[in-house]
Amino acid sequence: MTTTPPPHTAPTSLHAPLSRARRWAALAVLTASLFVITMDMTILHIAIPEMSAELQPSSDQQLWIIDIYSLLLAGLLVSFSAIADRWGRKKMLLIGYVIFGAVSILVLLANSAEAVIAIRALLGIGGAMIMPITLSLIRVIFTDPKERAAALSIWAAVSMLGAAGGPLIGGLLLEHFSWHAAFLVHVPLMVVAIVAGAFLIPESRVPNPGRWDAFAVVLSFAGMTLLVWAIKIFGKEASLLVPQAITAFAVGAILLAWFVVRCLRSDAPLLDLSLFRSRIFSAGIIAALGSIFAMIAIQMLIAQWLQLVNGASPIEAGVRMLPAALGAAASALLAPLVARAIGARAVLAGGIFVAAVGLLLIGVQYGTLTVITVLVALALVGAGTGSLAIGSAMIMMGTPEAKAGNAGALEETSYELGAVLGIAVIGTIAAMYYRSGLAGTDVVAGLDPVLADQAKDSLGAANAIAGELQLPDLAHEAGTVFTDALQTTGLVGGCIMIGVAALVFFVTPKGTNVTGSSHT
Repeated sequence: MTTTPPPHTAPTSLHAPLSRARRWAALAVLTASLFVITMDMTILHIAIPEMSAELQPSSDQQLWIIDIYSLLLAGLLVSFSAIADRWGRKKMLLIGYVIFGAVSILVLLANSAEAVIAIRALLGIGGAMIMPITLSLIRVIFTDPKERAAALSIWAAVSMLGAAGGPLIGGLLLEHFSWHAAFLVHVPLMVVAIVAGAFLIPESRVPNPGRWDAFAVVLSFAGMTLLVWAIKIFGKEASLLVPQAITAFAVGAILLAWFVVRCLRSDAPLLDLSLFRSRIFSAGIIAALGSIFAMIAIQMLIAQWLQLVNGASPIEAGVRMLPAALGAAASALLAPLVARAIGARAVLAGGIFVAAVGLLLIGVQYGTLTVITVLVALALVGAGTGSLAIGSAMIMMGTPEAKAGNAGALEETSYELGAVLGIAVIGTIAAMYYRSGLAGTDVVAGLDPVLADQAKDSLGAANAIAGELQLPDLAHEAGTVFTDALQTTGLVGGCIMIGVAALVFFVTPKGTNVTGSSHT
């Protein structure tokens, strides 16, 4: 049985068909630029220590250096994709490339934390112009379902490799150059993308899009930014009792609710929420948001565990995290082939279940957690989450070409929101477990109260105090408690992932086919 999009989602070609060679060359440009964007999300984690030593930012400034990028990215995805649909997707993409490349050069003039925050903000604006447009253009360029599924698999694989490659590339650069290199590495790649994109990528826009709803843009940006910022603060403080975050969350939720109502009542909405009437589309969004929510915080905890408990250097930790990225990239490329044989529903839900097994493996190991167990778990998580490439194909399959920008924005927003929620919720569970567990140890009870609070705040602080005061027992106890916290969150994340897999399986219509080929 083959499931095809309902009549109202049938795509309408907005440009002349491209030759096969040009289609795949355009995909190379789109995925190469995506690699830069996803790499930028993680490369700074390696550069922060050296940058902090030179610029000496306050703790709040350091948080803004990291967070401002994702805040603006999440807040502007919907608005920029809607503008691109009306004005021209290629134009928006090339402007994003120019901003990303030009702003990266400005880092040579940055001599303060404030300057770096401003640069990161501008990079977030450029990234919001690029990320959803790469998806919508793939939907436009590849009209054949089989080719589109393959193209989206490559898109997903490159995205995962970019995120994993950030720390490795950053570490290699910082061995030979200053922290500025973490920004300057973008420049040559963006120059190539601008030139190649100008010749290879076709222009497309929505015909007769209707009036432009500027007020909806304000509601979307303000609501999403406030909501994401509030969730980040809840996670960092490990508490829901933060007055300014509560206020921001409430205001953000009200603005987003207003935005939703406005879109539902509009004849030409900024974001077409009727896309969720398609079960195929909804299942893809659920898979993206739910999977990232369940696993993102645990992957960050594993990176800390490898360095602070297992003693790996940043580059060594990056290498040990590679099984997840390589497994995800390989399975993303294989997913369409498997889907032709057993169906999209089985591949997507089954892949998420495999990732859940990887997370549970961390939680159920008896005795001391070992590097081998973590590596096997990461490989399973990677192999499973590669199936999200099928989720992307389902999202685009259930979307008419004229709404490709909306679909791309919703998918990217689901990833961003899933990451923020996962770090806030599951990360807070780990922080609370660590804090309460360490508080009950004798070695902390004997510390000065100020130092005890610092040790309970983070494993890094506990290790630093242990080194300064020559207290190996403190480092050992903190590492043990942190490992217990990691294993607990592995169980929590694994159970959530199983729930996501089940929900995706039941929401996806039986017989859903994203490759254009029949299966039994």
